[in-house]
Amino acid sequence: MGIRNQTLEIVTPRGIRLSGVVAQPEGTPVGQVCIAHCFACSKDFPATVRLARALAQEGVITLRFDFMGLGDAEGRFVDSSFQTYCEDLGAALDAFDAYTGYPTDLLVGHSFGGAMALALAGLRSELRGVVTIAAPAEPGHVTRLFGARAHGIREHGYGEIEIGGRTVTIGREFLESVEETDLDGALQRLERPLLILHAPKDSVVGVDHARRIFERARHPKSFVALHQADHLLTRPEHTAYVARLIHAWAYDLMRPHQ
Repeated sequence: MGIRNQTLEIVTPRGIRLSGVVAQPEGTPVGQVCIAHCFACSKDFPATVRLARALAQEGVITLRFDFMGLGDAEGRFVDSSFQTYCEDLGAALDAFDAYTGYPTDLLVGHSFGGAMALALAGLRSELRGVVTIAAPAEPGHVTRLFGARAHGIREHGYGEIEIGGRTVTIGREFLESVEETDLDGALQRLERPLLILHAPKDSVVGVDHARRIFERARHPKSFVALHQADHLLTRPEHTAYVARLIHAWAYDLMRPHQ
């Protein structure tokens, strides 16, 4: 199936312009999905690109986008917080819905993006379901990546850390916002189907996080173990498998475009 990519400009409530790419399948889409990428990644992170393309090959129109200060988005990442991340995600959904003229069916979040998806989904009435991939049970888990530098961030207001071979600057507000946020309330108000995907041998976010999310969420909920996969879905065949799982699980939830 041929896939056409179309750029999408997203403007946040703060006036920051974000950059998105819509993967559009041939013919009439069978549903609509927005992807929230992993922490400090971008819309062009290999697993995000592969997942969007694989979903489009299943007939699903898919948006991937950059959060503030990442990729091609405006703003400074050091000014980010959990709240700005959620605002960015909400703005992306609004822009995507306006672009297609249809409401987004599914919100898919990878790693830290999964925590954001859980936090926001219950506030978005149009969403029919949520999918998390290797998501932490609490947003504050991401601070483990900061190690000993967390103290310097608190003391000086910001600090640099290295993630995946790239250096990013983290602000005190981000650190405090994720530590103060828990997902209990969000999971209670989710009130829509939830699919939890997690690798049993994930060395970054252990599979126990999937168990905790599953236990706190209400039904309907499902868990699928991604055997042999790693946290970032670095092997293309694993990304393709995840896309097929999402499509099969959500087939009856999605609304075909007319």
